[in-house]
Amino acid sequence: MTSSYREIVKLMGNRFEITAVSDDQVLAKTAISEAIDEVRRVEELLSTFKETSQVNEINRSAGIAHVKVNQEVIELITRSLKISTITQGAFDITYGSIDKSLWNFDVHMKALPEKETALKSVGLINYENVIIDRQESTVMLKHKGMRIGFGGIGKGYAADRAKQVMMGRGIESGIVNAAGDLITWGLQPSGKPWTIGIADPNSKQRAFSALSISNMAIATSGNYEKYALIDGKRYSHTINPKTGLPVSGIKSVSIICPSAELADALATPIVIMGAKVGLDLINQLRNVACVIIDDDNEIYTSKNINIKY
Repeated sequence: MTSSYREIVKLMGNRFEITAVSDDQVLAKTAISEAIDEVRRVEELLSTFKETSQVNEINRSAGIAHVKVNQEVIELITRSLKISTITQGAFDITYGSIDKSLWNFDVHMKALPEKETALKSVGLINYENVIIDRQESTVMLKHKGMRIGFGGIGKGYAADRAKQVMMGRGIESGIVNAAGDLITWGLQPSGKPWTIGIADPNSKQRAFSALSISNMAIATSGNYEKYALIDGKRYSHTINPKTGLPVSGIKSVSIICPSAELADALATPIVIMGAKVGLDLINQLRNVACVIIDDDNEIYTSKNINIKY
């Protein structure tokens, strides 16, 4: 009988929930175990919390030397820089060089820093200063103090990789949920498509709409969990890499597309770009859909999506 098998595990500092649908319990559990191993492998490669990771090698050599890395890391950085280009720098893996001493981002924050101070804190953030030599398989950051990090794309990439491993094992249906960035394939054991509720930004426990997401990924970025109220205005914990200041105006952005990596990478920059500019961009991309909720609870959707309330 076809059943779903699930395991919840902490990976990349986040809660991963991996589900396999199969009529073979041994196969399902083996596939889940291999998917977990794959996420751990990706973490070893990309985590800034692991001294031995290739990302930390690149950061340690910033402004000094080119660092030889796996082709996989070259490809991921290349894709990241493409996303930086299409989002006009709202997505930027050199975000790691932000001066964190400026931000104690919590409900006790009562004032924004001076514009000049904020701008100085993001002085080293510029994706155009990442130098890739594809032939030599090396990466160099142009200036000392620059740092890259995959916080905005890594979970999605790991989810995609875990799905590939499971499909390679013969699992025809499943879900990889990487702390809310999730990718699905196939159908539920009941034969119905996988569906997801879009959370109501004012009440996380309640969904205001359901979407069918079989063979799709979805990622959500929002300020409903972490924000500061300053002079009655709500500021997200998301910092604009161009200004160093927190963004306001949008409560949440959900991106739906075939790749968890792309969904993960686009959600936060759309928060930074704002509803109008963000939707303009999404409407130009193939197979990418978007739901935006602003601070006034207005809901905006890309042209290719229908929401049922």
